[in-house]
Amino acid sequence: MSKYNYDDSPAPQRGSSLAIWDVLSIFTLILTICVGAYFAAVYLMPNSPINPLNPGRLSANLPPTPTITEIKLQPTWTNTPINVTETQTLLPTFTLEPSPTLLSLVTPSETPIPTKTPKAPFSATVTYIDSTIIHPELGCNWQGVGGTIVDANNADMLRITVRLVGFYNGKSKNELTVSSIAPAYGKSGYEFFLGTVPILSDGLLNIQILDQAGLPLSDPITLDTYNDCSKNLALVRFKKNP
Repeated sequence: MSKYNYDDSPAPQRGSSLAIWDVLSIFTLILTICVGAYFAAVYLMPNSPINPLNPGRLSANLPPTPTITEIKLQPTWTNTPINVTETQTLLPTFTLEPSPTLLSLVTPSETPIPTKTPKAPFSATVTYIDSTIIHPELGCNWQGVGGTIVDANNADMLRITVRLVGFYNGKSKNELTVSSIAPAYGKSGYEFFLGTVPILSDGLLNIQILDQAGLPLSDPITLDTYNDCSKNLALVRFKKNP
């Protein structure tokens, strides 16, 4: 009996649900067509009132475009020199008052005559000669200083102190002797021995005569020495001034 259906009730109808979906599809299609038509109209007519971004309305709300106005320079100003001759006004001359003349009641003293510097009692002459005149046996193996002391009348003065100071051959010299100790030069002869080999020096020695108290009787006389056998004796002759 399962092979046969004895139920006489009618079968369910499905047409109503399909009709609702068809309506929705048709509506969506129509809405899409309308939107597309709207955008097409806006694209083709941008100035249409239906366009919310109408270029005409936007440009009307924009501020006006500034116009550049050309600035014109004023005409060049020409400096017109004005010749004005100035008249110099001379300043008044100021006359100086005469300065008072000083009157001195004191008689000016006479200009003193300068006092002459006293001259040393003795002066000297220096001659450079060959020592063989005094020491012929030594030849050129000697060098020294010698001489005499005389008064204004050329008379020999004995026992007068003679001092030789300075430097010779790198050594200092400070020696004393007296006149009359070397008679080979004369009665008032004196002598200083320097060395056995003549050497050259320039102004390194000084000779001077002194009194018994050690006070100078002459100025210091500067002596040179020579490495020449014909000048190895410095002959110094002191003479009293008149």
